[in-house]
Amino acid sequence: MPRSRTVNTSPSTLEFRLAEPADQAALVALLTDTYRGTWLPQLRAEVAERFERERRLDRYVAECREQFWLAVQDRQVVGMVHWRGDFLEALHVFRACQGRGIGGALLELAEARMRSAGIDVARLETDTFNLQSRAFYRKHGYAEVAEYPDTEWDSGFTTVLMRKHLSVNGL
Repeated sequence: MPRSRTVNTSPSTLEFRLAEPADQAALVALLTDTYRGTWLPQLRAEVAERFERERRLDRYVAECREQFWLAVQDRQVVGMVHWRGDFLEALHVFRACQGRGIGGALLELAEARMRSAGIDVARLETDTFNLQSRAFYRKHGYAEVAEYPDTEWDSGFTTVLMRKHLSVNGL
């Protein structure tokens, strides 16, 4: 499969490609932007301090960067998607770039790659407080199928498991 592809969008071209070592700083900046806008306001101070002290975003990018697909516009990273098997690990778009179809295009890319790997159902998790994420995934055909305690953040959050059938027309 190709390591990059280009989609024409107004007013500029959106390119998709695998992340490279030179993208480390841009990816950490992207994840920091979405963390600060989404999770940080929900976290207890001690949980947020521990998260930042442990440099979890830097570690995640360093450990998994080679699996990330990027959305690049005007030579700037504007979003990323990461999946393993049938599980969508992460999809992030800079807050200033949201609402332009970038997230939907990244999701479409991930789902197409999953289908080509023979995967019939895509899964992901979000949190109940993340209404924007839940609405985005529902708009793209995902259904909420379970809720359970979120153990990742030590926060009291509730995780929502979402699922979508990837067969023709999502059936």
